[in-house]
Amino acid sequence: MTDPASRGRYATDASIYQMIPEAVVVPRSVEDVEAAMDIAREEETPVLPRGGGTSQCGQTVNRAVVLDNTRHLNRILDIDTEKLTARVEPGLVLDELNRALKPHGLWFPVDPSTASRCTLGGMAANNSSGGKSLRYGIMRDNVRAISAILPDGTKARFNGANPEPGVYADLVNDMRALGRREADEIDARFPKVQRRVGGYNIDALTGYEVNMAHLLVGSEGTLAYFTELELSLAHLPGEKVTGVCHFPTFYAAMDAAQHLVTLNPQAVELIDDTMIALGRDIPLFRKTIEAFVEGDPAALLLVEFAEGSAEGNAAKLAELSQMMGDLGFAFTGTGKTWGGVVPVTDNGLQGAIAEYRKSGLNVMMSMKDAGKPISFVEDCAVALPDLAEYTQGVTDVFTKYGSKGTWYAHASVGCLHVRPILNMRQDKDVKTMRAMADEIFDLVKHYKGSHSGEHGDGIVRSEFHEKMFGPRIVSAFEEVKARFDPKGLMNPGKIVHAPAMDDRRVFRYGPNYEVPEFETALDWSAWPGAAGGFQGAVEMCNNNGACRKLKGGVMCPSFRATRNERDATRGRANTLRFAISGQMPGGLTSDAMADTMKYCVSCKACRRECPTGVDMARMKIEVLAARRKKTGLTLAEKLVGYLPRYAPKAAKFAWLMNLRNKIGPVRRMAEGLTGVSHRRDLPVWSSNPFRDDEAQDADPDVLLFADVFNRYFEPENLRSAVRVLRAAGLRVAVARDGSGTALDCGRTLLAVGCVEEARAEAQRVIDATKDAIAKGIPVVGLEPSSILTFRDEFLALCPGPDAEALAGATHTFEEFLAKRSDLRMKPLGRPIYVHGHCHQKAHDAVTPMLDLLKRIPEAEVHMIESSCCGMAGAFGYAPDTIDVSLKMANLDLFPALEAAPTNAFIVADGTSCRHQIADGTPRRAMHVARLLDQALDG
Repeated sequence: MTDPASRGRYATDASIYQMIPEAVVVPRSVEDVEAAMDIAREEETPVLPRGGGTSQCGQTVNRAVVLDNTRHLNRILDIDTEKLTARVEPGLVLDELNRALKPHGLWFPVDPSTASRCTLGGMAANNSSGGKSLRYGIMRDNVRAISAILPDGTKARFNGANPEPGVYADLVNDMRALGRREADEIDARFPKVQRRVGGYNIDALTGYEVNMAHLLVGSEGTLAYFTELELSLAHLPGEKVTGVCHFPTFYAAMDAAQHLVTLNPQAVELIDDTMIALGRDIPLFRKTIEAFVEGDPAALLLVEFAEGSAEGNAAKLAELSQMMGDLGFAFTGTGKTWGGVVPVTDNGLQGAIAEYRKSGLNVMMSMKDAGKPISFVEDCAVALPDLAEYTQGVTDVFTKYGSKGTWYAHASVGCLHVRPILNMRQDKDVKTMRAMADEIFDLVKHYKGSHSGEHGDGIVRSEFHEKMFGPRIVSAFEEVKARFDPKGLMNPGKIVHAPAMDDRRVFRYGPNYEVPEFETALDWSAWPGAAGGFQGAVEMCNNNGACRKLKGGVMCPSFRATRNERDATRGRANTLRFAISGQMPGGLTSDAMADTMKYCVSCKACRRECPTGVDMARMKIEVLAARRKKTGLTLAEKLVGYLPRYAPKAAKFAWLMNLRNKIGPVRRMAEGLTGVSHRRDLPVWSSNPFRDDEAQDADPDVLLFADVFNRYFEPENLRSAVRVLRAAGLRVAVARDGSGTALDCGRTLLAVGCVEEARAEAQRVIDATKDAIAKGIPVVGLEPSSILTFRDEFLALCPGPDAEALAGATHTFEEFLAKRSDLRMKPLGRPIYVHGHCHQKAHDAVTPMLDLLKRIPEAEVHMIESSCCGMAGAFGYAPDTIDVSLKMANLDLFPALEAAPTNAFIVADGTSCRHQIADGTPRRAMHVARLLDQALDG
């Protein structure tokens, strides 16, 4: 791929840097890799192997041919449960390996926070580690062998064996000679801490047993392309417990770490007060924090034990509490003596805490200000006895330059992530970053620590090797690079011969970066920057790639189906940034931008699950609106957008409208005209649609919003809802404005970029409900994609107190009923399986549905763990997206339904979800209102 959009999506990683690649290759096989490397060698063009692209130091950006291993080179080649080894391809994601190992009682014990998207090849290239390194070591300790292609095309297996004569043997001999020659200098200069990942691992070349794979580990793609890795596995640690140690000051927590590790925990992780405060503002983490944080600590240490038994774990928690007491901390204390331990034994809460801690980087980056916590000194490592003094010294440096650091991560090994808040668009802050780096690295050297303790070198730290190691070691690093890669074609400028870390020409926000003002369709005033804040909203993406996870939650369903960087939230955000800053021809209205947004199903999962709050569904509306102004609407788009307007007339001819589904030739002929695949049945029009006067009780207790989908296609859902609400003793009135035209949420209009028309519909709803809301009457709806528009898009369409009042009064059907106890129900005698609509999940509205269903006597309620169903309004109907739609459903939803008992009720509130299930499986799903209607007692 050589187009600007594709190259732009690979121009950045999770660092501050940007370098647009020459081309992007997505190899399907090792042979493809060889061919690409051969061509690049002939053209003397650099090559950059790339995994998940989550590097924080600029390792995975370069003006090179990028080889993306993640889409195809991601197989598990072998698992040996007796030898405790696994052989994998470089593009395999760590979580995918651990899912395969779990049934064997095994795991790969290097556990970085990016486990849901980082690849094993990238981990080896970076010498990654994680929270359990205190017990299991880092990547270098767990890689047995690496098969690789050298820059000259030679293939070799790097391990501890003596090689047969040849090119590889000559290389091994030269490296071993270098190790013997430099052994004394290495011993004198290399820091004696576990977390040293800076430079090449030439210390692996000393001694009698030399494993050449360990030289490749941490080489950041500068020496060879990895084709296969042999890894050491470990037995799963079993039941765990966590003691959450609370401290009144940050210094006290740092000083305590050296004592807590003597209890032999498997991890001690830090969370500071800034991270706690930011986490409380993120819906995804708010409940978790409330469950394990007592009061307002300055710092927490999460001390994790896995002793193999409940008794052993309990004993360790008791020892931990005793030690905290011995150190002088108690919750009954005050000031510097306040503190103590909150024990966490519940597995679910422990998992939630772990996810929160792993999201530390993204939590820190959730700040909406132009300044962001910047990574450049963030993972230095020192010995534990020096940790408190070192962190105080770093804090003093930040204070000197008028900044404040945010702290989290691995207190167990003296490797803490710290980022001062700076604005990389401002030259003065760039100079401040440079000055801070010089002073803090001097501090690290003073304590004989490592300036690179986990995240590698890349661009940001490579130039400091001479300061930290001395000129002779740097000369040895250069000798290694020259011996492996004499032409300097493998990811040049990393580890050796690096540019200055503050060279703004390789920054994401370079000296010429600018976003011009332009008019937006929605309100973006919560963010800074041009276009009313749209720039700031787009730039919230820090490229850490949480949207690339393949299991758990919802985000990002299209990426899970395609594994194409274009289709991840990160890929779309990067393309948007290029579009609005003039780095991509055509900008927001270009075909490339439309292609990038094509598979976004507006599920809103990123709204909740992206820790930095990138709301791609809302951004897509902006793109569609800009595109519509340029190109207008096609007939297919008009049929979608204006459905609420023609539906009353179409329903009068329901029999005619429904003929399309029954006549094959008509289905095919209409495909090109209507934009609906002939492989799909359209929703069936009802000949008896729901009427407003079916529920117009005087002095209502609740306003019912009758959406277009349930009104004209499944009116029995609304009728069931009315019966259920009345059975709860409530008077019900359908929301209307007296015009004779049904109220509409504007969802279909937004789906095709008709923002002004949608704004008018939103205002109509706001005006029609205003008086009732002022009286405290709630508004309730059945279709999640419609009713939740009142709590989301309405605030961006019609910002102001009236929209906010409506948002506060709006409830899904289940949210409203779950708060009432006056609904009498009878047993149904069948299990209930629930698929949550994406918008319900995004607004945390699934739990009320489960709680409500569990109130049915003797009910067995099961939540289907799945991402988006894939239908997503018109997306699943279009000829060019139907295959991706079905692939989304086949990832989790369809297999779960196939495994469900044949007599199970299937509940799905979303109209699209029900239709996807009906089209793709023998099952039929119902709205929860209809199930509750069946369960009414009397």
